[in-house]
Amino acid sequence: MNLLPNKRFLDLHATLIDHLAKIARLVDYRNFPSLCDAGIFRWLNGVFASVGATEGSIWLLDQEKEHLVIAYNSGPNAEKLLGFKQPLSRGLLGTVFATEQGLVENKVYQNAQHDHQLNRMLRQTTYAMIVVPFYFLNERRGVISCVQLVDIFMEPSEAISAEMNPSGFTGNDVTVLKDAAAILRELVDFRLLQTTVGWNPL
Repeated sequence: MNLLPNKRFLDLHATLIDHLAKIARLVDYRNFPSLCDAGIFRWLNGVFASVGATEGSIWLLDQEKEHLVIAYNSGPNAEKLLGFKQPLSRGLLGTVFATEQGLVENKVYQNAQHDHQLNRMLRQTTYAMIVVPFYFLNERRGVISCVQLVDIFMEPSEAISAEMNPSGFTGNDVTVLKDAAAILRELVDFRLLQTTVGWNPL
């Protein structure tokens, strides 16, 4: 099937792209969940579970482009975490956002670049982490992370006992999360396009 753009719509292309770009600038942690219905979040939670994550999060760049902010979390503390900000200048999340390179690390709590602010707040330790960049409407908008947690806060100098160690993540798990981020990008793009042309207004 050879589908080509309808010539009647070509003159509207620039206008459509401009309007979508304006909408994208308004997307933040408060309204992002409205772009994804319950079925999308069930699918995403299934992806997190399939790689052995305790929970996963979607982090969006804020309007000032200074912080990554949690817009979705699949864990039991989701309501408390929504809106949590982490500076781009700190932690591995900011590194992945800046480099656009996915990351997987076990024993991440011992990494000097890992930011412990969230762990201290929840009295948990991040044992393993996957982070991949997240795009929609042709721009980098944030990151998606998966973590394996231990329900006690450990300082970087301490060692988690072997019986408490989660299984850790693998390189294949990064690929699974990258694929999920790409699918979510397409779903969000389509939802914003639907809204713009009036197919399915939010």
